Amino acid sequence: MTETSNSPLSLRSFIFFIPIFLISFASALSQVPDSVLADTSQIFIPAAPTEVVAHDFQYDRGENVEIKWNLSSDDTDGNNITGYVILRAEEGAEEFSEIGFAPAGESTFLDKDVINGGKYRYMIATAYNGGMVQSELSDIVIPDTEAINWNLLNLFVIGFLIAGSVIYFISHAKRGKKLFIRKIAGLEAIDEAIGRATEMGRPILFIPGINDMDDVQTIAGITLLGRVAKVVADYDIKINMPVARSLVMTTARETIKEAYIGAGRPDAYNDDMVRYITDEQFGYVAAVDGIMVRDKPATCFYLGAFFAESLILAETGNSIGAIQIAGTAMPAQLPFFVAACDYTLIGEELFAASAYLSNEPKQLGSLKGQDVGKSIAMLAIIIGVIGATVSHAWGGSFFIWLNEFMHMLFTVRN
Repeated sequence: MTETSNSPLSLRSFIFFIPIFLISFASALSQVPDSVLADTSQIFIPAAPTEVVAHDFQYDRGENVEIKWNLSSDDTDGNNITGYVILRAEEGAEEFSEIGFAPAGESTFLDKDVINGGKYRYMIATAYNGGMVQSELSDIVIPDTEAINWNLLNLFVIGFLIAGSVIYFISHAKRGKKLFIRKIAGLEAIDEAIGRATEMGRPILFIPGINDMDDVQTIAGITLLGRVAKVVADYDIKINMPVARSLVMTTARETIKEAYIGAGRPDAYNDDMVRYITDEQFGYVAAVDGIMVRDKPATCFYLGAFFAESLILAETGNSIGAIQIAGTAMPAQLPFFVAACDYTLIGEELFAASAYLSNEPKQLGSLKGQDVGKSIAMLAIIIGVIGATVSHAWGGSFFIWLNEFMHMLFTVRN
């Protein structure tokens, strides 16, 4: 009874609210902006990139893939293109993953996250405010390692010339042909300096630098010690060698011992000729200065790697009137040695000393081959400066070609 009596009331209520709903909907619709109600044909959807090409990046180890594409025809000023999304999928995979982004106007991308021998396909999507428009798929690309990098052919030619020169001069020296080596005053003075110590009856002080045996300058100093020790053994002079590294002490002892054995006087050798002081830089320098002031050596050799202690040692040696022969490849210390010492081996002369003193064919040939490389470098600098200066100042087809050729010859292209 209750449901039957209320049914007419519910129907009348529904009919009453229909006009009110229609009026409210019309009022809300009148407040929507015209841009929302515009024709969908006016919505901007940019064109996709075309001709997507992926290829293995040349002359690498199969670690890169270069992707190129033609820009979207809508990639112009004023459009809402934000750039290009690079998508990649391995062969057999259905889903593409985003690996990078290129700004608008760019048409290349280098994928550096690939595996040598893998198979990949790429797709480029034009990104805009409303989403992305994808291109066609690229062909499959397989990154690989090239056996020869022809971009480095110029370096191969230069290296071949230098290496060929070394081999030629080594064979030349082995056949007994004399190779010209410029005289180095510091090395020529070794016998004179040791002879002076013999005449004065005073010892020789030899400092091989403060670095360990892993420094090539220390090795060069020990090589020269072998030459000094032979003369010391022949003249029966006392040599004093304080060192700052234990491994240098062991090496120096063996070097001097071998020199005494070669001179036929093994009994004259004593391990106390080489003494370990300390690894601490200025503690070592203080000890050496004390030895110099007390013993007053006639000749001091400083051959190796030196730092702030160079001037302290050289000034102390100068104050006791010793002949001093120094050599180092530390540019900042060379001025102090030049100012305070009698003879100085500058930079590369220290390393060339072993070949200079030994006359061993392999060392002499290597030294002469390096000289050829230096000559090539000097000649290239002169020709390059002339070509660049004349071509920019006065022009001329020959000098322009010369400038471009020298630039190509000495440019490393990856």
